[in-house]
Amino acid sequence: MSDHIEYGTTGEHHPYHLVRPSVWPMVGAFAGGLFALGMVLFMHDVEIGGMKPGLWAPLVGVLSILAVMFFWWKDVIFESVTEGVHNKITEKGLRMGMALFIASEVMFFVAFFWAFFDVSVFADEAIQYLRVEYTQGVWPPPMIHAVPPFDLPFLMTMILLLSGTTVTWAHHAILKGNQKSATEALIYTVLLGVIFLGMQVFEYMHAHFGFTEGSFASTFYMATGFHGFHVFVGTIFLGVCLVRNMKGHFKPDRHFGFEAAAWYWHFVDVVWLFLFIAVYVWGGTIGIGDHETAAAAYEAANAGGE
Repeated sequence: MSDHIEYGTTGEHHPYHLVRPSVWPMVGAFAGGLFALGMVLFMHDVEIGGMKPGLWAPLVGVLSILAVMFFWWKDVIFESVTEGVHNKITEKGLRMGMALFIASEVMFFVAFFWAFFDVSVFADEAIQYLRVEYTQGVWPPPMIHAVPPFDLPFLMTMILLLSGTTVTWAHHAILKGNQKSATEALIYTVLLGVIFLGMQVFEYMHAHFGFTEGSFASTFYMATGFHGFHVFVGTIFLGVCLVRNMKGHFKPDRHFGFEAAAWYWHFVDVVWLFLFIAVYVWGGTIGIGDHETAAAAYEAANAGGE
């Protein structure tokens, strides 16, 4: 299978895996279009036949996309584990694809960091008069009670760093052929991911500012919220790896499915470290200008108005 020379339609020898015709790319395109259409119907509150689809419209699209992901990746796992057609060159292509995907994710977060630093570093830029009206020329803005970085966020940081060590433990266990130890390490990693998500929900529920309360709140929730979504995806990714490892899919010389999940998880860890330092520590406590005096003046003005 994977160790044999394969043939194409020309009869020439080649080491590449030519996949069979699959319906999932076309179905995936329709699912994506269904989701986009559902979002348009939801955001514009469209009425069809006397009924408003509401949130159900995009939800159907999301469920369609999830179904395509499940069945498509199920086929990929079947090709690798059962048919054994993923050779070293196939694996190299998968590695390059995952590396490019993570590179695109890096640029995704660069956009959020760019927005955050633009509005915070240039909080007193006179030409941005609406921004100055909101920030009062300081950062964090005087009306914002930022989340203390060395309370819950610091604990969340420790949890993510610990999960990075457990996923590395799982990797070394797989390399040694120790399936039991790898399963144990993956259980810990998934559990730590769930705990982190629970803490982030708790933090959002107890934050003193809402999403619509200015540029501080919007950049904070967009950056940390999308990171939380990536933790959610990574936890599912590792959960699938846990099930696959228990089924004996991973071997010391064939375990790229796990390696891709580990790469993704380490990427999530690194992004959180940047978020913790930039958004929580610098953006929430250090910032620019005399924000403590500005906050005191703001509170005094509000108290006088009452």
